[in-house]
Parts: sequence; structure tokens; C-alpha cells
Amino acid sequence: MNTTLANRVYALKANEGEARWWMGSLVMIKASGSDTDKQFALVEVVEHEGAEAPLHVHHQEDEGFWILEGSLTFEVGDKIIQAEAGMFLFGPKGVPHRYTVQKGPARLLFILAPAGFEAFIRETSEPAPRLGLPPLAATLPSEEEMEQLMPIMEKYGLEILG
Repeated sequence: MNTTLANRVYALKANEGEARWWMGSLVMIKASGSDTDKQFALVEVVEHEGAEAPLHVHHQEDEGFWILEGSLTFEVGDKIIQAEAGMFLFGPKGVPHRYTVQKGPARLLFILAPAGFEAFIRETSEPAPRLGLPPLAATLPSEEEMEQLMPIMEKYGLEILG
């Protein structure tokens, strides 16, 4: 048995991981590139009802969404998908996408391959002072804050389209 690989094995309980408040949501980084030899990142995201991700495109990673709770409307390329708990969606890199939480709070997993996007989350978030959603006032950044985020987004191959 390869002991180097065996030393990388770990397990997290339901409320374990690196908890952060990120653009109005609670995220728990469950697996990062340092855990997976840069193969993928796994991030649990909890969103307020009515939360919207802006239309954007990832140029460096594919993104999968596994809906655990709530219901969301996804726009991926030219497809509109009504997603309920238990569904999985795949958004290939280079394909614009966004979502809106119709019934929430919504809880979903982002599966990102290869890893790297979790570094963007870390750079644009703050450690969560408690497990739970941030106040509604701490939602998406203002227009001025978005301008400040643009160079960071570019650094991680993320482009906002609207």
C-alpha cells in the first residue's frame, strides 16, 4: 500500500470544513486542491432564498452542482433547469451559467475540477464567525466592490457577463 496516499485520507462530519461567509452565503470548503492533488475541490454552499449568482463563466474549471436542499432555477448555456433536492447539474468550463434560489435556504455542493476556485473563495470571503448564513445585509457586493473584485476574478479565470 502506498503510505503517502494513505496519509492523505480524511473524513469530515456534516458541519466540519473551512467555514466562510462568501457573497451572502455560508460556504464550507470540504476538499481543496491541497487535499486532492489539485484534481478537484468540493465546497458546500448554503444560500438565502432569493439569492442570485450573476451570469458568469469559469475559464479554468468545470463545475458540478448537487442540490441537497431547496429549489433553484439554473441557466447553463441555453438551458433553463428547475433543480430540486437530489438533482445534479454539470456546467462545463467556458459555458456561461447562473442560478436563483427559488425556495430556500438552499444547500448544494459545488464540485470544481481541477481545483483552484476554492482559493478565489478564500480571497473574497471572511472566516464565518458562526455556522449559519450571514445577515441578509451582507449579500452580493456593491457595484464599487465588484470593480475591486474584477482583478481577483481575472486572476482565477472567472468572468462576470452581466
